[in-house]
Amino acid sequence: MKITEDIIYAGVNDHQVDLFEGQYKVPNGMAYNSYVILDEKTAVMDTVDANFADEWLENVAKALDGRKPDYLIVQHMEPDHSANIENFVKAYPEATVVANTKTFAMMKNFFPKMDLAGKKLEVKDGESLTLGKHVLTFVFAPMVHWPEVMVTYDSTDKVLFAADGFGKFGALDREEPWDDEARRYFIGIVGKYGLQVQKLLKVAGTLDIQKICSLHGPVLTENLGHYIEKYDIWSSYRPEEEGVVVAYTSVYGNTKKAAELLADKLKEKGCPNVVVYDLARDDMSAAVADAFRYSKLVLATLTYNAGIYPFMQDFINRLTERSFQNRTIGLIENGSWAPTAAKVMKGMFEKSKNITWTENNVKVMSAVKEENVKEIEALAEELCK
Repeated sequence: MKITEDIIYAGVNDHQVDLFEGQYKVPNGMAYNSYVILDEKTAVMDTVDANFADEWLENVAKALDGRKPDYLIVQHMEPDHSANIENFVKAYPEATVVANTKTFAMMKNFFPKMDLAGKKLEVKDGESLTLGKHVLTFVFAPMVHWPEVMVTYDSTDKVLFAADGFGKFGALDREEPWDDEARRYFIGIVGKYGLQVQKLLKVAGTLDIQKICSLHGPVLTENLGHYIEKYDIWSSYRPEEEGVVVAYTSVYGNTKKAAELLADKLKEKGCPNVVVYDLARDDMSAAVADAFRYSKLVLATLTYNAGIYPFMQDFINRLTERSFQNRTIGLIENGSWAPTAAKVMKGMFEKSKNITWTENNVKVMSAVKEENVKEIEALAEELCK
């Protein structure tokens, strides 16, 4: 697949993986992207997951069409992109590996027996490499989302090789909307590092970018403003849309009843985008992504071991460790003798910025009663304002 006249796709699709990074469900698989740039000198951009060494090397050889690569450029050392560095060096012993200081330090840890003597080109932030007519400029992007990450700008074809930036879940041979799986990918994997992403976006804003080549997901060629806008919203922790996520955990169905009754009331009142998640059964990463997508969140759980139910605790931890902020939160708690869930949940957000707590909340004692129905009505009314 040609990206431009001189840039050829050499990546692979993975339909073997069920959990990416051991935790994210990927029903449509994953893509591990790699690219070959053909010029007076040739460069290969990154490698792929260890399980696809042979397929990737075949793709690279096909793209080179009989030529030998001059450079392997390593932007990111996470193993789904770096696992085949040593295999590449063995296949092409005359090639030079291009990376930064932190990347080469990580290489020693991953490949302790690999000898790169005389085969290294260490680059600094802002430095360029000329292949011929193609000039590649390296822009360091620390903590997007590892400390060694850099992106590469080809000023000739105006292509940004964005490392994991603008990536998404899903293999390239499956069609699906970009936004949802890119959001779930960003929030889950990169979301903690919004400030660092904002810094990278400012640099990207100074470049004439016509294509974005990520290490995951499709090459972006049209309406780039849409994708950049999404990244700006996600990395600044602003809601994308007005809406309410109702996330609950329930043991005997009473908390579930309260959560579903609230959702029904919200819909009756015309509140837009009401989404309900059973945190014990639904995809946790999707629930987290939607909590960042929408402007309001309701947490419904029971008191459990003098704290809160484990799935709710996990959910809130995932939100707060990703800098959840700028949202309105309402609470539904349940308990049979000493309910403390609301207090515990609220305390877990004590370091979160710009959280607005609803004035109306719901306190269920064992089962939903008429007084709770009134509380739910009041909470729905407040959320729909």
